[in-house]
Amino acid sequence: MSTQAYTTQTAADPTAIDASARTVHYKCGDCDQDVPLKRGEPIRCRNCGHRVLYKQRTNR
Repeated sequence: MSTQAYTTQTAADPTAIDASARTVHYKCGDCDQDVPLKRGEPIRCRNCGHRVLYKQRTNR
């Protein structure tokens, strides 16, 4: 066995932080307002309270 101790990386993975902070933009099905949502937020329009949101297409 190796005499060196096993060390883990303590720095946070930047992609993991980016994925949790990323907002996805949706369009409300009732009032057509743009609704940005983060992960874990309730799926509800902030303007009218409607719960049907449509994901906008992305340009790759």
